[in-house]
Amino acid sequence: MTSLAVALHALAALLWVGGMAFAYMFLRPSLPPLAAAERLGLWRRLFGRFLPAVGGAILVLLVTGYWLFLGAGISGGHVHLMQALGWLMFLLYGHLVGAPWKRFRNAVDDGDVQAAAAHLESIRRTIAINLVLGVVVVAVGASGRYW
Repeated sequence: MTSLAVALHALAALLWVGGMAFAYMFLRPSLPPLAAAERLGLWRRLFGRFLPAVGGAILVLLVTGYWLFLGAGISGGHVHLMQALGWLMFLLYGHLVGAPWKRFRNAVDDGDVQAAAAHLESIRRTIAINLVLGVVVVAVGASGRYW
């Protein structure tokens, strides 16, 4: 059961952190040739699919993480660091979904390109912070037991 929990935990982190890396480092720099309305529509569709998947990944991370910690007895400084950074990431995700994403989605749906672009910038900043935190968490998770 422990190996299954570890695998599910790693896959959920991969979906979230890998998805942010793809969007931020590869998709975003490839979009300038598109017109603003097309770019915003693409981001609207992308986030409309990605953010609910991240919500599911967060549930998997919470269940498997706490099962490994409380049920399987896996502990140590690296586990506490992953937990602290993970909760910070969850809170940033909650803010993202509850505020800038909602405003961005509504602005795109209303055809307000200027407002949508401003809200997309807020989303970009939040994802940049969460991406850095996520990379640190992955590095800690991969190396922490060897500290």
